[in-house]
Amino acid sequence: MPAYSFQALDAKGKKVKGVVEGDSERQVRSQLRGRDLKPLEVKTVRSRTTQAAANSGGALQFRGPRMSRRELSLFTRQLASLVQSGLPLDEVLAAAARQTRKPPVKSIILQVRSRVVEGLSLAQAMAELPKVFDNLYRAMIRAGESSGYLGPVLEQLADYTERSQETSHKLKSAMIYPIVMVCVSVIIVSVLMVKVVPQLVGMFENNSRELPFITKLLIGMSDFLLDYGVLVVIAIVGLVVLVQWLLRDDKRRVVWHQWQLRLPLFGGFILQSETARYSSTLGLLAQSGVPLLEALKISTQVLNNLVLKEASKEVAIMVQEGSSLSKALDQVDVFPPLLVQMAASGEANGKLSEQLLYAARNQERELEFSVNAAMSLMEPAMILFMAGMVGFIVMAILLPIFQMNDLAGI
Repeated sequence: MPAYSFQALDAKGKKVKGVVEGDSERQVRSQLRGRDLKPLEVKTVRSRTTQAAANSGGALQFRGPRMSRRELSLFTRQLASLVQSGLPLDEVLAAAARQTRKPPVKSIILQVRSRVVEGLSLAQAMAELPKVFDNLYRAMIRAGESSGYLGPVLEQLADYTERSQETSHKLKSAMIYPIVMVCVSVIIVSVLMVKVVPQLVGMFENNSRELPFITKLLIGMSDFLLDYGVLVVIAIVGLVVLVQWLLRDDKRRVVWHQWQLRLPLFGGFILQSETARYSSTLGLLAQSGVPLLEALKISTQVLNNLVLKEASKEVAIMVQEGSSLSKALDQVDVFPPLLVQMAASGEANGKLSEQLLYAARNQERELEFSVNAAMSLMEPAMILFMAGMVGFIVMAILLPIFQMNDLAGI
């Protein structure tokens, strides 16, 4: 049964939106009238996907509603519990759609359900929404369906999505404080330089004595911001736009990503984050029954750093040619030694997926510890920087005043 999105007026004349299932547009309008709603617009949800496919030359692309990480995690957990309860898949999806209050999410679930009712597998139905369900998600669903263990695979996938959401939330939360401190520092210093300092300069104009060096420096900085502040902002924005334009070229992006990995502190963060995501994806796919070569190709797509992505492609090629995973990882000489050791251990004892997941958890813990340590050092550094800037401005203003008081006392 296809899904339809609608806009209607309720009994009080208020516009409401939603998604319902129906055999036809006419039946949906009748259904809405039975709920004391006056339909204004009724559209099939699939029509937007079909139209997008037509506009893209046949490549099916979804440009409608999307799910956030949290929504996808919740949907996966609901799906896992309902599937393991023994309900048919179409009823599982219908129940999941009823449990959500967000029309975009409901629209996605009902669209998947309509395709499942038409005879497609769950993985095939989700493949029509690649912006919502990525390659990893669909590969695990496909493996669960083919092996007959969809429920347990969904449980693993739910754990993975929840853990990914938690890790992302922790990293974002850790970055909030330093970003706020930087913004506050820039705003306070700019206001002092542009508004306060020029008003105090007049106090020193009648002073015959030469101004201290830091006062001259402060006045020069204030004049520069007043005269060229707007140009500085435009130049910064232009520089950002120029860098983004330059990075559209793959060769420049490779150089940029190589430089990122070589940074003293942030390079380690990037390597740990990428390695954790890569080994976690690889381990999860292997645990779900996906062939190793296919798992390597899918895991390559979760990497953002082009250097690591190219290394992962080389690993897949070497494994395809008969090399072991650990030997291939060791030869590319990019991934951390822990991942290589865990892969070798897993291949030796027949527990490759477990060892890869252990390596992923270890990298996630190290990343969390490293980020917390960096933030604990950055917080007092930002406070000292802010205090130093304000102290510099205060001293630059007070020194001439002290000189004027000395002259008055002579």
